Amino acid sequence: MKYSYLKRIYVLSIIAVTFSLILVVRLFLIQIVNGNDYTQMGDRQYLKPSSDIFSRGSIFFQEKDGTLISAATLKTQYIVAINPNLILDPSDAFAKINSIYTINRDTFMEMCKKKNDPYEVVFKTYDSTISDKIKSLGISGLGIYKENVRSYPGGKLAAHVLGLVAQDKSEGDRFAGRYGLERFYDTILRKDSSTLYGNFFAEMFSNVKKTVSSSDQTFVSGDIVLSIEPNVESFISKEIDNLKVAWNPESIGAVIIEPKTGRIIASSFLPDFDPGNFSQEKVSTFSNPLVENVFELGSIVKPLTISSGIDSGVIKTNTQYDDKGFVLLNGKRIENHDKLAMGRVDMQAVLDNSLNTGAVFVMQQLGREKFRGYMKAFGLGEKTGIDLPTETHGLVGNLNSKYEVDYATAAFGQGIALTPIGAIRALSVLANGGLLVRPHLVDRIEGNMGITKIIDTTAERRVLTATTSEEVTSMLVHAFEHGLLGGKYMIKQYSVAAKTGTAQIPDGKGGYSDKTLHSFFGYFPAYNSRFLVFLYMVDPKNGARYSSDTLSQPFVNITKFLLNYYEVPPDR
Repeated sequence: MKYSYLKRIYVLSIIAVTFSLILVVRLFLIQIVNGNDYTQMGDRQYLKPSSDIFSRGSIFFQEKDGTLISAATLKTQYIVAINPNLILDPSDAFAKINSIYTINRDTFMEMCKKKNDPYEVVFKTYDSTISDKIKSLGISGLGIYKENVRSYPGGKLAAHVLGLVAQDKSEGDRFAGRYGLERFYDTILRKDSSTLYGNFFAEMFSNVKKTVSSSDQTFVSGDIVLSIEPNVESFISKEIDNLKVAWNPESIGAVIIEPKTGRIIASSFLPDFDPGNFSQEKVSTFSNPLVENVFELGSIVKPLTISSGIDSGVIKTNTQYDDKGFVLLNGKRIENHDKLAMGRVDMQAVLDNSLNTGAVFVMQQLGREKFRGYMKAFGLGEKTGIDLPTETHGLVGNLNSKYEVDYATAAFGQGIALTPIGAIRALSVLANGGLLVRPHLVDRIEGNMGITKIIDTTAERRVLTATTSEEVTSMLVHAFEHGLLGGKYMIKQYSVAAKTGTAQIPDGKGGYSDKTLHSFFGYFPAYNSRFLVFLYMVDPKNGARYSSDTLSQPFVNITKFLLNYYEVPPDR
């Protein structure tokens, strides 16, 4: 009797355990593997089933106090559609729909004639009130379903940074990140059937999403928080809009970085685009000039040359040379921009007056090998590793030339072409005490499972001694306060280190055209730098001659805005 009772208990226990296991497996499949699909399908009324329900993580801008502002998110769109076979009275259906949402009668009547097509979209709307009213009509053959679409609340704000989402034919027309951060972090932002869906049950029974790979790309699905500050981004966007009106250049760029950490807090370019409405744009507009274009940037490279000379010990700030206004090398004549000679001058005068001959002198004191070594230490010619897709590297083949003239022109920024981010990274070495940092746009990744990954901001290597960095900074402060239009833009309570650049644009035939590229960089407060600002314009017109004439005022406007907005205390 007792044995029989225990046997029954044993059998019932096995049944209970088996049932529990089946239930667990079923819940795993529903909540983890197919959780995302079921969540959205439960809120749909299908007229046309879809095998790919679009869901995606959000991207956030970050204000100075840490407040998150939506940069890219999902927006619900309501699709009103008909099955022509089930529309009993097309005229009546039209009248009822049109009383709520204006549609074209002829178009609607043509839809109703398509008896072989069970699905015709009448209109789409983001207004749930309209959707509810249409639904309440109770028209036979008419239905509504929801779909998620990618939305960019800021419009064109930081468009090149964000990129866009579009259908990818290589993946069966599924939506995927195609440019910018949307592409670089696509596997993190994805939330579809190929990505495990996390919820409370999943947290209890699965650790599959807690495996953190060495690659950011395979960390975990979730949201990303940017270093981009939306108010700063908006301000510089307006500044480059003003530059467009004033000088009508081919293109413009403005970037602000924290030189000590590599955090980019603003990045704006023209021409731009609206990532939420891009169908009529040229594909070339979507490419990000920050990482995909290279330019001969001219005289803003001179501080790198001079800092290399000081750091190696071959020159000092008071080292002098005889400026004859030109140098002959390998049968080619290199001249100062004004073709004038200044006689015996020191290195400060080289920066104040942007003397090409002075940069050549420093290169010659270094010698080709040392000069090349320093330029490569600054990262020229290599990718920066920024978190953007399709980054290219600078073109610095002249640093391996057998001709001295090629090294000479490289010393003042001609004959070598750099990406804007490559130049910004190198120039940040001057501002942060001599360290090469990795620039980045994402501060952290916030996973669905509550896991947060903070982006590492450790410097990659030391390029200059801190002493050299401070000496060159002092020289650049002098250049800004005395050399730039006689000190016109000096800010009395703050030290600002800055340099202009005006370079001829190659003509594609081995020579140079009459077109110019204007560049400007500066950092402040100079001896404890919070920000470095980088500006450039390609082929400005309307009488534009030098970057000192075109970019000085925008630089000062941005500088004063940042000092005020971040409440940076005066340093003198």
